[in-house]
Amino acid sequence: MNTDSTAYSLEELRARMSLVNESLMENLNEYFRVAGEIGAAKDALGLPHYDAARESEMLGELLKKNPGPMPDDLLKKVFNEIFRASVEVMSRKKERTLKVLRLPGAPDAVVMAGNVAIGGGEPVLFGGPCAVEGREQMRATARRLSSLGVKVLRGGAFKPRTSPYSFQGLEEEGLKILRETADEFGMSVVTEVLGARDVELVSRYADMLQIGTRNMFNYSLLKEAGKAAKPVFLKRGMMATIDEFILAAEYIYLGGNENIVLCERGIRTFETQTRNTLDLAAVALLKKSTALPVVVDLSHALGRKDVMKPLAYAALAAGADGLMFEAHYRPAVALSDCDQQLDPDETEEFVNFVLSLPFFAKKEA
Repeated sequence: MNTDSTAYSLEELRARMSLVNESLMENLNEYFRVAGEIGAAKDALGLPHYDAARESEMLGELLKKNPGPMPDDLLKKVFNEIFRASVEVMSRKKERTLKVLRLPGAPDAVVMAGNVAIGGGEPVLFGGPCAVEGREQMRATARRLSSLGVKVLRGGAFKPRTSPYSFQGLEEEGLKILRETADEFGMSVVTEVLGARDVELVSRYADMLQIGTRNMFNYSLLKEAGKAAKPVFLKRGMMATIDEFILAAEYIYLGGNENIVLCERGIRTFETQTRNTLDLAAVALLKKSTALPVVVDLSHALGRKDVMKPLAYAALAAGADGLMFEAHYRPAVALSDCDQQLDPDETEEFVNFVLSLPFFAKKEA
């Protein structure tokens, strides 16, 4: 058989190319069918769709078997595009099945934390100390916050600390102090629950259950929170992708609890100027992908107080339904995160600045 292309007319060569194109299309469609099945299997296991190590391994295998005439560098470019497209196919298949994602034309969801509405209206401020340390501390801090218009009181009764020798929180006594203080000043309570067995206990005192960054991948806790009668304040994992964050919310949603607030609190990067890197693109993307309220935790994202104002403005401009920050009546003696907690004067200055922004209705004098 003569394989010399000069023996064929241009029309014959074009006809051959059309047949090759059809064959490529059939093979690519089969490839993407298998990719969709792999994506479904990964979703069931809670694994990310993109796997850089596996992609590199597959490219290596292909380059070893490449007989030419396509150069290796061009083959690599072509398959990189195919791999990227396969990840997109996996994501589209997932998006058709996730219940937590926004349906076309669906309005923003509103989640009630006690008598405070979060989402679909004016942004909500969440403030309070890193940890509940005692009644005097909580009453003094909450008195100032409530007088400024902060509606949700935060504070940890159970504290997940890197060191086992650090202050771990007052546990149930701390929950009681939180509840008593919030009731006194007409505020709602959000506080962290560390394990599945603590959901019932924390639910007795809190208006909203917080799942912290270290527990975003704690699937037993997510499932238990899904059964709870209280709304859930879900923080993004410090090294979690947006897709993984949404899937964590899906665990809660599937348990029957649709009252979920997502919290962007910064992700861990190589940057050292801030405690974490605040991902404001995530706020806009989450608002587009889901109908759930999104709150930005400025204190844990930044770990510093001097740039909170511009980042608060930027977070609200990106679509955030609320801001969370840490405040303490005497930060210098705080038992945890003293450097990032606002003192009473700083708290007043910050809240007044935020409430002056165009995202809030102006109160007549």
